Amino acid sequence: MRSWTIVFCVALLMCVGTCAPSGHAQSVAIGVLGIFHPTELTLGAGENQQLVVSGVGWKFFVAAGSDCQVLQIRASRNELVMKCGAKELRAQEIQARGRNQDATSFVLVIPKKITRVYRGTLRLIAKDGVLIPVIEMDLETAVGSVVGAEMTEDTPLEALKAQAVATRSYFVAGGGRHRHFDFCDLTHCQFLRGPAPVDSPAAKGAEQTRGMILSYDGKTVAAMFTRSCAGHTRTPKEIGLSEGAYPYFSVICDFCYSHPVKWTRKVSSEDATVLRSGEVGRLNVGRRLGWGVVPSNNFTAHEEPKGKVVLEGLGQGHGIGLCQRGARAMAKNGATFREILEHYFPNTRSVQGHL
Repeated sequence: MRSWTIVFCVALLMCVGTCAPSGHAQSVAIGVLGIFHPTELTLGAGENQQLVVSGVGWKFFVAAGSDCQVLQIRASRNELVMKCGAKELRAQEIQARGRNQDATSFVLVIPKKITRVYRGTLRLIAKDGVLIPVIEMDLETAVGSVVGAEMTEDTPLEALKAQAVATRSYFVAGGGRHRHFDFCDLTHCQFLRGPAPVDSPAAKGAEQTRGMILSYDGKTVAAMFTRSCAGHTRTPKEIGLSEGAYPYFSVICDFCYSHPVKWTRKVSSEDATVLRSGEVGRLNVGRRLGWGVVPSNNFTAHEEPKGKVVLEGLGQGHGIGLCQRGARAMAKNGATFREILEHYFPNTRSVQGHL
């Protein structure tokens, strides 16, 4: 994924293909903006929309041109403190929906940091002075958003379709990764932004594969993907992780083999020792120093004076599953999305899920 493709944590690998729910979900609960640890934010309705904000025993409308146009919210330990026009309220939890209690467009703003538009329904709680926004989002809306965040607009349609199937499979099979929601909007789960515009390549990739998932041995695969595989994909065992129900194979990626992404970094001898544990070590170093510090697990190391270690590596990300760079190259050379998926996920089938 983007930001060096730190895609999934170890727990996912231990449940790939085994964590699928009995029925395929039509919506997903995604925690958003958590990277900012927001203590305050504002909530507004999308263009030409009305929001119904409700708590225990009360509700009111938020809409442009009304007395309550923007709801200001801050966290006070485990309580929400809100103000909108003349209204001042406190609540343990609020929900925001469309006028007919359905999904709608709305705007979340963390002052001086970020503004983002979403489509779905919102649940908001506070925990230890931090706001936790959770969006219940239509599965296909989420898929289109991830594809748009993961792939560039010049990516061929067949590669976008392959990414959409992998993304959807992960959403269907890999839920329950957080306490208050199923997925986050970071590369820990899947990188997500706002809804993909309906006429965008990402939306087309999602729409043209609507409902399609990857299946192995009758189970949905929580499909992993990586930004650049350095010439061949990896297996979990190769980077110190447990095997899951889907036996990831190491496959040749012709484009990355011929045109590898090369990188060089310097780290401390202590961090170099941590990196010896494979992906777990790389994640630990990334959490402390930034995800771009060690782009992949494919590197050689040599010591320098003053306790520094030079890493010379190839690729970006853990290297498991779909190689996004390789998928783009395959699509440019005429491969279909099914051929791309069959190459990077041997022995799986692209099937229509029961949504």
